[in-house]
Amino acid sequence: NGAVPGERGKQDKSVKRGNWGNQIEFVLTSVGYAVGLGNVWRFPYLCYRNGGGAFMFPYFIMLVFCGIPLFFMELSFGQFASQGCLGVWRVSPMFKGVGYGMMVVSTYIGIYYNVVICIAFYYFFVSMTRVLPWTYCSNAWNTPDCVGVLDGNVSSRAALNLTRFLNTTQKRTSPSEEYWRRYVLDLSDDIGNLGEVRLPLLGCLGVSWVVVFLCLIKGVKSSGKVVYFTATFPYVVLTILFVRGITLEGALTGIMYYLTPQWDKILDAKVWGDAASQIFYSLGCAWGGLITMASYNKFHNNCYRDSIIISITNCATSVYAGFVIFSILGFMANHLGVDVSKVADHGPGLAFVAYPEALTLLPISPLWSILFFFMLILLGLGTQFCLLETLVTAIVDEVGNEWIIRRKTFVTLGVAVVGFLLGVPLTTQAGIYWLLLMDNYAASFSLVVISCIMCVAIMYIYGHRNYFKDIEMMLGFPPPLFFQICWRFISPAIIFFILVFTVIQYRPISYNDYIYPTWAISIGFLMALSSVICIPIYAIYKVCRSEGDTLLERLKNATKASKDWGPVLPEHRSGRYAPAFSPSTESHLEVQPLQPEKGRSEAAAASPVQGSNGSAHSQDSRL
Repeated sequence: NGAVPGERGKQDKSVKRGNWGNQIEFVLTSVGYAVGLGNVWRFPYLCYRNGGGAFMFPYFIMLVFCGIPLFFMELSFGQFASQGCLGVWRVSPMFKGVGYGMMVVSTYIGIYYNVVICIAFYYFFVSMTRVLPWTYCSNAWNTPDCVGVLDGNVSSRAALNLTRFLNTTQKRTSPSEEYWRRYVLDLSDDIGNLGEVRLPLLGCLGVSWVVVFLCLIKGVKSSGKVVYFTATFPYVVLTILFVRGITLEGALTGIMYYLTPQWDKILDAKVWGDAASQIFYSLGCAWGGLITMASYNKFHNNCYRDSIIISITNCATSVYAGFVIFSILGFMANHLGVDVSKVADHGPGLAFVAYPEALTLLPISPLWSILFFFMLILLGLGTQFCLLETLVTAIVDEVGNEWIIRRKTFVTLGVAVVGFLLGVPLTTQAGIYWLLLMDNYAASFSLVVISCIMCVAIMYIYGHRNYFKDIEMMLGFPPPLFFQICWRFISPAIIFFILVFTVIQYRPISYNDYIYPTWAISIGFLMALSSVICIPIYAIYKVCRSEGDTLLERLKNATKASKDWGPVLPEHRSGRYAPAFSPSTESHLEVQPLQPEKGRSEAAAASPVQGSNGSAHSQDSRL
């Protein structure tokens, strides 16, 4: 663990901040953070839309050249400094605004992500019944356009009804869609018309924030134990649903739809853009969560190995989830006698409309529904834990005194209460409009800008040679040549490509047939800018406060690493981080030969003095 022979009591643990109980806790937490709802409701849809199996090729290329390198950079950055997303910027204080930008992004995502979890909680609770409430069209909230796949005495009558509606009105709505829009959301006609708060959703939002707070009540000490369940059980549920799905009639059709390669699409720039964006957003880069989670690692932990394991697990989960989703959608399309593309959807539409409707066709449908929504809850909670911990850690590290460290639980409670109150407007009748607005704008291109500036600040302002030496000091080996090239050239280029692609592909947001008004889109852009604007504002503030007579001198001082940058524990501050004068020099002289850096510095300090007889002797006779 980096101990020096002959030196007693050297620790690799941070008693003040705390550490993970063991390495498995960190890996499971990071897997839970990276594997979220997007793996289930976004990747399978992107894959089928962008050429099926052919999409895997650009997806894995982007994983290798952008995903894993960025993941490794953020983990090593947080682990080396043992600080949250604000404290790490001692490396170049002018860029601390990047850390504030990460906090703003994590705040936005944390607010709306827990609302999605609360809707999953709601569906989880209402699934505890003999007949799922979205099975038939005979409820008070249904309209005459509603046609259920199970309505009528026999399935043939349902098929005739369905065919009649498809051929004549083209307005067929499913019971699950009407349940979602007219009962769960009680959707208003405009984003500005908030209507009333949906009390069942508000109650579930309270439940989800209480669960998150209780799991984080002792920071990583408590959440590290919870992830043994929350990070692993979704795989059990996915496997159960996968086995059930592939045994259904028509499942193979759905899976073929998902995987059949359309190689001509590989030449389409949009496919590559979607692949890069999905990798980038799915791994959680630039949210601040990776830096925060790694900061609780022991200094000599092999985060290089961890970054590869976690990144590959995340992408494999996405591919696996595609089989689970499309096997059931294929079965549903076969039952309705339509093409799979007619029932395929993504986002909330898949999780709360298409998939629940497919589940009504299965025997013991409430059981499968309970399992599916329980899986969504666990996937969401894994990400939510890290989002909340990111904010709490940043606040506690920034204040940094004993008083706030002892009261970290109250900081967690305060952040949770504020998050709950800010989430209340999203449980109104117009809540889903606001949720999608935040999802599309608050955490889209701003993440790309933050990540790009972080790469440039570490590689070119702090200096790639310095950073590579830091990693060698921490891991015992420098980053492999491939990662060095990716960090300096390839990854920033891919990030810039994602930014350009995002701008070119930009379309104003809409929800089904509803087009967002201009004022709402303006609010979306303001949310996106609010995180990015932290970077120039803090940089200007830091330059103004720095010493120096000219602007150039001030810039140099503002970008220069501060004196307390480096490993947080004195035991690890060796080499160029070693203090100029060590108090242990005189009391531990026998240890000196084992520490060549100290030996060289002290040899230089003990300059020879010419004696009266012409012989040279040391100033310190003991040396």
